[in-house]
Amino acid sequence: MRIGTLKETYIADAALFDSRTQQVWLALGVGVLLLFPFMASDYWLYLACLVSINVASATGLNILTGYTGLVSLGQAAFMGLGAYTVALLELRVGSPFLLNLLAGGFVAMLGGLIVGIPSLRVKGLYLAIATIAASFIAHFLFANSAFTGGTGGLTVPPAKLWGVLLDTSFRLYWVIVPVTVLMLLGAANLFRTRVGRAFIAIRDRDISAEVLGIPLLRYKLLSFGLSSFYAGLAGGLWAYFFRVVTPESFPLSMSIFFLAAIIVGGMGSMLGGILGAVFMTMVPELLKLGVALLPRGTELTVFLSPVRTVLFGLLIIGFLVFEPHGLAEVWRRIRRFFHLWPFRN
Repeated sequence: MRIGTLKETYIADAALFDSRTQQVWLALGVGVLLLFPFMASDYWLYLACLVSINVASATGLNILTGYTGLVSLGQAAFMGLGAYTVALLELRVGSPFLLNLLAGGFVAMLGGLIVGIPSLRVKGLYLAIATIAASFIAHFLFANSAFTGGTGGLTVPPAKLWGVLLDTSFRLYWVIVPVTVLMLLGAANLFRTRVGRAFIAIRDRDISAEVLGIPLLRYKLLSFGLSSFYAGLAGGLWAYFFRVVTPESFPLSMSIFFLAAIIVGGMGSMLGGILGAVFMTMVPELLKLGVALLPRGTELTVFLSPVRTVLFGLLIIGFLVFEPHGLAEVWRRIRRFFHLWPFRN
């Protein structure tokens, strides 16, 4: 059982993966990600790409809500800003794929900075209502502007990267998953810096943080900006993946989806954002798959279709009631159990 680590240098103390066990798990994870597309069907590749996009957006929301303590229900709107930016640049300008993604992230960041201005005066439920208002405004602009294609939306041509046409789930996998991994590493490193520590101080007690000399408005806006940047990148990946961007692609329910993901996974935890996004994406698909395996034409199949949705909702409620710290805490308990089990009487 690991009970501590000895750090002899500053480099060792600042290392993100500071033990041999973590390095082995990291190597195994990279190996699985590299082998997965050669073994999976198109359906599972589709799900892997969708999970990666959701993980990226949930990680951004976790920066804002889980680590900074600012509630937002506008994540889908920021994803929409990124998606529309990517679609317009691809259609009207024809700029490179990676440049379009970064542009989508920065446009969403600008929107997040604007929406984050009220965060100095309001918080909690009032801030959530302000972000909902911003979401409605964004949806109105998407649906009533000829520039964005109105209610018909925009059709995005397949992306090209170094001359390779990204027109299949297999090819997109090699772009979406690495970008998501880089975003996760960036977020993990963020909370080892003074900026990340300032976010956590604001979450724990904003008045005390201000007394310590942390400028609240600056860091709250920075948190909104980083969260929106992640959402914009995820929205850009979403646009290239589905290749159709409409106002109905980013409803308020999607923002609730991401908020539920970080709550179920565990707020204020990188692992929680990942597990929550995987849970919220995969469980409905697995329940749908279970219903699809039943014999066709049976009354039970028709009956279980709405039951699947109810069961999914009950699972979320169950986590909120019985495990408020989320799936990340469940995983920690499992690790502690198996570490201690051999030494029990």
